[in-house]
Amino acid sequence: MTSSAVPSSPASPSSWPQLWRQPAFRWRLLGILAALLALGASIPRFFAFIQARPGVRLPDPLLAVLPAHDVSWLTFGVIYVSVAVAVVYLLPRPLRLLRALWAYGLLHLLRLLTLWLLPLEPPTGLVLLHDPLVDQLFYASATPITKDLFFSGHTATVVLLALAVGPRLLRRGLLLAAALIGLLVLVQHAHYSYDVAAAPLFAGLSFWLAGRIVRR
Repeated sequence: MTSSAVPSSPASPSSWPQLWRQPAFRWRLLGILAALLALGASIPRFFAFIQARPGVRLPDPLLAVLPAHDVSWLTFGVIYVSVAVAVVYLLPRPLRLLRALWAYGLLHLLRLLTLWLLPLEPPTGLVLLHDPLVDQLFYASATPITKDLFFSGHTATVVLLALAVGPRLLRRGLLLAAALIGLLVLVQHAHYSYDVAAAPLFAGLSFWLAGRIVRR
């Protein structure tokens, strides 16, 4: 008599147990986690450097007609909800998560490079952004950090999350969130319009480069 029991299916080739057995996956994952930790440790000193040096204040016709308001609570509410939704989606999908982590690291390297190359003064009418998490961990300083301008890291990060997720509806929702964040940082006069406009380009470049690294 044949058994009616259904055999358990093997783990998916893209599941955590299967991928963790592959040295290439382990090294890429552990490598980017270590790099992100090192990057986080170096950021406070770098931002102290850019804050201390003189920069150029750019004309911005859009900001000139846009009244400045403090919308920090809404800005970071949208950011943290977007991050939480994307992380819930990515955690069970290790390959997508790996690419997102590499893209995030590359995005920050590109941002450090552009900040170093383009010293800027904050826009006229700046209202300080208050991030309850990052202010304590990375920007802790006697002087507020206001010269981390080109490009908008907040906008670029959420665009990057939109590229990293799979479902079209979720991607569209995150892109709308990124557009809202870009508008809000302009309302706050925390960025030039050029910073926001450039953010999706750098997010796309970082995601493309991360794909090359992960597929290699």
